[in-house]
Order: sequence, then C-alpha cells, then structure tokens
Amino acid sequence: MPHTDILPEFTIPQTMRAIVLPEANEKISLESIELSVPECSDNELLIKVEYVGLNPLDAQYAKTGFCHWQYPHVLGLDAVGIVVKAPKGIYPNIGARVMWHASMGTQGVLSEYTKVPNYAVSVVPQSVKPEQAAALPCAGMTALISLDKLQITEGDTLLIEAGAGAVGQIAIQFAKQRGADVFTTAAKRNHKLVKSLGADAVFDYQDKKLCEKIRRELGPQGFDAVLDAIGGEVTARNIELMRFCGRIACLKPLPEFEQELLFRKSPNISIVSLPGAWLANSLCAQQRMSFMSNLLLESVEKGDLIVPEISLIEFSAAHISAALNKQLAGGFTGKQVVKITSI
Repeated sequence: MPHTDILPEFTIPQTMRAIVLPEANEKISLESIELSVPECSDNELLIKVEYVGLNPLDAQYAKTGFCHWQYPHVLGLDAVGIVVKAPKGIYPNIGARVMWHASMGTQGVLSEYTKVPNYAVSVVPQSVKPEQAAALPCAGMTALISLDKLQITEGDTLLIEAGAGAVGQIAIQFAKQRGADVFTTAAKRNHKLVKSLGADAVFDYQDKKLCEKIRRELGPQGFDAVLDAIGGEVTARNIELMRFCGRIACLKPLPEFEQELLFRKSPNISIVSLPGAWLANSLCAQQRMSFMSNLLLESVEKGDLIVPEISLIEFSAAHISAALNKQLAGGFTGKQVVKITSI
C-alpha cells in the first residue's frame, strides 16, 4: 500500500534575505539584509515565499511610516508560497502552495521565508499560476468587501471609480456577476480594457464635463451605489451623483463634507479597511478573508475572473523601490509582482 501520510521534507536555513525599509522616507529607499528565519508557534505555518504582490498601500506607508511598525520593517502584504513547516495535524500540510494577505501591524512578506496563521491562508489550485494568485488578495478582497457593504444586487446602478486599477477591474467583474449596471471612470487609453471586463458605460476621468455626461447617460435618478477609490473632493462629487439614501463605499479617508450635501442626500457611507481585520484582532474577520481568498481563487480557476496583467519585479531593493514609486505615480493598470524564489 502507498504511504499517503508521508510529507515532503524541506531543508530550512537559519537565515534569509529580506527587503526592508530602514525608516520611512519620501524616496522609498529600501535595503536588502539578512534576517533569522522566523520561529513558528501554535497554529502558525512557515512559508517559503515564491511571489509577493505589491499594492499602493505598501508604497503609501513606505513614505509615511505606520504606527505599529518597528524598523527595519519588512514590507509586503500579499504573498504566495509553499508550506515548509507546520504543526502536526494542522491544515494545510507541508508542500501545499498557499495564498494570503498578511497583517499590516507585523513584519511583511518581502523575504525568503515568513510565518502566518493557518486559518488565514487559502490553498492555490494547481491550474492557477502562483504569480496570478499573488496579485489577488488585497485588490480582490477590497473589491468583494466593497460590493458586500454596498449590498449590490441585480438591477443596481453602480459607479466604480478608477475602473482600470486592480480593485476596479475585479470589482467590475463581480458587480456584473451580481447583475449590476456598471458605470466606471478611466483614462481614455483604458476604456477598451474596462469594457472588455463588463463595464456598461465608461467615462474619461479627466473630462471637465464628466458629471454632465454621467447624468445624461444615467438619467435623473442618481446612482444606487458608488465604489469610491479616489477620495478627497471626488467623494463629495460622487455623493452628489447618488440618489437620496444611496450607498457609497470609501477606500480613502473621508473629506470634510458640506452639511447641506449630507442633509440633502442622506448617504449611507461605508469605510473599507482590509488591514482592520488584523489590527482589530478579529479572528472572524481574518477567517472571512480566507473565505474571500477561496472565492477569488475558485473564480480564476473557473474562468469567471480575469486577473489584472502581471509585471514581474526582481527581488532586489532597487527594483522594488522603483516599483513602489511607480505605484503612486498614477496611470498604472496592472499588478506588479515580485518573484522571490522558486521551489
């Protein structure tokens, strides 16, 4: 009989390479250093990292710092890798390829090895490329949480700001699956892309007559819901475009509102905070992130979700610094994914 309980063995070194932020700085100057491989406890898995997806959040806080960080700080939140060490009886087993979104309050994942609680990971199907999986967690879960908070159902009219961004691309696809009529904004060069993903109407975000053209297309009733990825003055403008008691999910800090606007529109405002699941110590929220990861992976596996275009980045301080600065420069439509190592 075959020995089905025999698991692969991995040689685990004592030290590893990591890309760190020595301190918050405007240029996002990073360093490559040697660190000890993390020690795991209880239900934690030791992962040999293969790919790390970069996000605007990584770049923003590399410039400003974050109150929970200790320096040097390992950046990176989204990762895919192979389980190389796990407590007996814990799922997933050694050898499994997993995907997860890490806690923003602890050390990140831009390193050769890292640790993560087993309940926070999702097993990557064999048919899904690991670099594609690494592009999913932050953008995909943000899109799903936003649509859930907006309570999107069949027939809703939904405006998705920045439709060509990673969050926007994924949100368009899931919103169409839920039966919404999707309006979105994007640069002219990306109109064909967002339409191919299912957007019903696309507007140039730089158009000075944007609101006028949206109202002409939408009619006088206003949007049922808005996914606002821009913030600032755009948030107030979007509330103006909503129907009375419409719903808006905000990914950026709220601006100061004119009280007359709030009284007149009575908007239902939701804040979307993916890091909050970890920072609030909410085990339920952390497990829900795993459920959402499973949905994202299953959707890619079935062909129901198209992953944003991947650009592979070299695992070096200089290349990652340049990539993070590009995240904040604007006009970037795909996902940058750092290739750490291969198994």
